Amino acid sequence: MLDRLRRVLVESYVGAIAMGWVLADCISHFVGIFSAPIAGWVSQKNYHDLTQKMTGPQLTGSLAFPFQDALPELVRTVLFLLIWYAVVRWLYYRPFAPTSLQPDADAEPNRK
Repeated sequence: MLDRLRRVLVESYVGAIAMGWVLADCISHFVGIFSAPIAGWVSQKNYHDLTQKMTGPQLTGSLAFPFQDALPELVRTVLFLLIWYAVVRWLYYRPFAPTSLQPDADAEPNRK
C-alpha cells in the first residue's frame, strides 16, 4: 500500500506541491527564529511602559532581550526540515520498479 501511495505521489504533482509547501513552512519558521525574540521584546517593553504609567515610576532593571522566544521556532524549523528530508528521500531517492502494461516479448509465441 505504501508503494502505491509513493508511486501516486511521485507520478503526480501532488507530491511535489506538498513537498514545496513543507519546505516553505520550514523557511517561514526559520524567519520566525529571528522575528519571535523581537516581537517578544517589543510586547514586553510595551507592557512595561503601560504598567509604569499606571503605577508610577519605579526602580526596575532593564528589559532583557528574550532569546528564549526563538527556541520554539528553532524546534519547529528543525522538525519540519527533518520531515521534509525524510519524505523527499523516501519519494525520490529510492527507485521503484516500473510497471509495464505491455506484455513481455518473450512471453508471447512468435506468429508468422
